[in-house]
Amino acid sequence: MGDATGQGEAKPNPKVVGYAIGQQFGDFLKLGKGEFDMDALMKGLIDKIDGKDSEYDEQTCQQAFTAFQQILGKKQQEAQAAAAAAAKADGIAYLAENARKEGVVVLPSGLQYEVIRDGTGATPKSTDTVSAHYRGTFIDGQEFDSSYSRGEPTSFPVTRVIAGWTEALQLMKVGAKWKLTIPYELAYGDRGNQGIPGGSCLLFDIELMAIE
Repeated sequence: MGDATGQGEAKPNPKVVGYAIGQQFGDFLKLGKGEFDMDALMKGLIDKIDGKDSEYDEQTCQQAFTAFQQILGKKQQEAQAAAAAAAKADGIAYLAENARKEGVVVLPSGLQYEVIRDGTGATPKSTDTVSAHYRGTFIDGQEFDSSYSRGEPTSFPVTRVIAGWTEALQLMKVGAKWKLTIPYELAYGDRGNQGIPGGSCLLFDIELMAIE
């Protein structure tokens, strides 16, 4: 029979646990470095763990913490804006270089595409739902999404995806495979989306499988 008390389970190393907790706190606090006293932080942490009374009343603590959160929020916005500006600059340079490559078509919107394989089927309309395989990467080659890795194509309405896809799909024929280079304005804009930083120029290999 198994050990019902769980005594056979290995206990984690307390030093590793403590360090891991510190890393979690560090992720939250690193943007606020210089805005709080580290000795006071450690004392507040130890006092709380030991069940000691706070040195400050609840209102004072809440006001200080609220002000600190506002500072963190401002710094986070500044960091995101700086990262987006850098991404935009990198994207502009990449688009300019890519536009000079043989076979690359540049549309008035700024969307760039290269035909990898022609299609022979119908061309989707804005009201259609399509099935497609795709692989998305940043300009440095890092993959952020792929239907190929999931083993099946994805279905979606033509107008319910990023603008660069909506435009390209209505130019493709079923069976075609294109390489898209999409400016940030036709992708996720300044705000980004789920791991895609704002201002990012995105690359997609997209294969139009069917109109559903």
